[in-house]
Amino acid sequence: MEREDYMRLALAEAKKALGTGDVPVGCIVADAAGHIIGRGRNRREEKKNAVRHAEIEAIEAACAAKGTWRLDGCALYVTLEPCPMCAGAILNARIPTVVYGAKEPQTGSCGSVLNLFEERYGFHPAIYGGVLAEECAGILQEFFQDMRNASP
Repeated sequence: MEREDYMRLALAEAKKALGTGDVPVGCIVADAAGHIIGRGRNRREEKKNAVRHAEIEAIEAACAAKGTWRLDGCALYVTLEPCPMCAGAILNARIPTVVYGAKEPQTGSCGSVLNLFEERYGFHPAIYGGVLAEECAGILQEFFQDMRNASP
């Protein structure tokens, strides 16, 4: 599969978040053979928990599938540029490849605000941004527009 194919799977996860009132961000983790071993979506509203980001959920599922915290050889695909918390989780899981869709100008930690993967952590994932960026940004823009329209 190509990067765009994996990102479409992440977008499908993002769309599931819409039904719970969560910001529509989706994530998948694929192993070295290309098999999906982790899926996640934002569940902060659903779970009433600040750390229930899509990346955290997908990383947890991938660790469970592999039976280890080390996700070397894997690739993470997420519809929105990771925040500092999620970038930290990616570093700790040793995920070597990060692919994201839309930029996150407020908290993006793959270059929009800062690039945590360029810091002196001893591990530096490859970053590929802008994959299906318009589709990934579009679902977010629609969500926030609907929220503004619903406000009194």
